[in-house]
Amino acid sequence: MSRESPIFTQTYDLLRWLLPLAGQLPREHRSGLARRLPDVAFELQRRLIEAAKAEDGTADLHAADAALAELRTLLRLTRDLGAISFGQYEEGVRRSSEIGRLLGGWLRRMKGLSLASGP
Repeated sequence: MSRESPIFTQTYDLLRWLLPLAGQLPREHRSGLARRLPDVAFELQRRLIEAAKAEDGTADLHAADAALAELRTLLRLTRDLGAISFGQYEEGVRRSSEIGRLLGGWLRRMKGLSLASGP
């Protein structure tokens, strides 16, 4: 998969949006959520890059999916704690949903390729 693929653009845009947001979290959340949100988003990006470079990146795609699920949970927790507004939460959900849609398509394509080259 090309690094110019929409999933890479969407993930980059998510990071560009998330990093300033994490830096603006209240002091009581800076050591936990403000660190964990970008860490998980960078893990998602790293796994997608590794999947694109691997011959069979299925394991990396599943790890990226797990990172995306964790990111969604962290965004929800951040909203439930009142550290971000509902509008910011909605934006995070919109961005993560789009990445999830693209990731799901990539996983289905990989599954189809492995079935086609099977025994």
